[in-house]
Amino acid sequence: MSASEPNGPDDDGEPRRPLTPEDLRPSPPARAARRSPFILHVALLLATFLTTTASGAIRVHASGDIAPIRDGLSYSVPLLLILLCHELGHYIVARLHGVDASLPYFIPFPPWFGLGTMGAVIGMRRVTSDRKKLIDIGAAGPLAGLAVAIPVIIYGLAHSKVGPLAPHGQLEGNSLLYAFLKHASKGLWLPDAHQDVYLHPTAFAGWAGLLVTMINLLPIGQLDGGHVATAYFGNRYNVFAKRLHRAMPLVAVGVFFWVVHLVHVEMGPRYRQDFGYNIALSAAVPWLVWYLLVGLVRRMGGGANHPPVQTKPLPRSRKVLFLLMVAVFVAIFMPVPFRETVTGEEPAAAPDPTTAVNP
Repeated sequence: MSASEPNGPDDDGEPRRPLTPEDLRPSPPARAARRSPFILHVALLLATFLTTTASGAIRVHASGDIAPIRDGLSYSVPLLLILLCHELGHYIVARLHGVDASLPYFIPFPPWFGLGTMGAVIGMRRVTSDRKKLIDIGAAGPLAGLAVAIPVIIYGLAHSKVGPLAPHGQLEGNSLLYAFLKHASKGLWLPDAHQDVYLHPTAFAGWAGLLVTMINLLPIGQLDGGHVATAYFGNRYNVFAKRLHRAMPLVAVGVFFWVVHLVHVEMGPRYRQDFGYNIALSAAVPWLVWYLLVGLVRRMGGGANHPPVQTKPLPRSRKVLFLLMVAVFVAIFMPVPFRETVTGEEPAAAPDPTTAVNP
């Protein structure tokens, strides 16, 4: 993900003022952003390494304890490698195009919640108005991250076992790509009505990489997907992006009722409405959180969905790149990132399906 200073359309998606030659001039290398101290990037990386390692250890230990924290390395190391490659993809391509960009800022998060990190970002003082450069920079991060995430998942699945679904466990979200990788590894379309793969921490790190990439490819604002879509469609896309952002709560509503339906089918005569609603609500919450975060980034950017770009159309090669990114987004899209399981036998000391570890 990348972010820039305020410079773009107002709340209605229209330019604040007519574009001037200065607006449309490619960002020159000489106009460098104020550099953050290198030690800040290192400190954030180390802090995120600590929180993700602690998060991995908590997932590994049945007691939920952090110690010994080294047990979380099989999760934190591959996850940080995926995030680092994602951000370096942006950084290297931006520098190759003469666009000033910062080193990655990693974002640590308390290890008891989520993934132990909120990902990473690079800073750009001003997003380039050159559509060819913009789509290259926007696409480079997700492609670089996926180039690492897919082998990580394949390795992790090879060390994961298939077992019965445990009630009150947690199912990680499925996407077309993830389902295919599980089928290629286990010969089954999982989860089915009775079983799922109990993920090794490395496999869970790879899955988390898919989730982070999917979020970044949402075609809204200054997320990677917003850069790619704006580069392809031009400035008129800002109006649609704003409407798409407003529709995110509707996605949450759709997820809610879909999960209610799934829980009802899975529980059959044992179904209780309050129980089904609680599970569905927790499954829908991520979309509301992403809606608020995208809105926060937009507000921090002065209310702009995306800075204006040149009117010069993209060459054929970049139109092909756009279609590739659409295919990637479809392949990794997870409408339900997490949800609780309600079926299956209750095995003794059943591990969480998304976090179980093979010794």
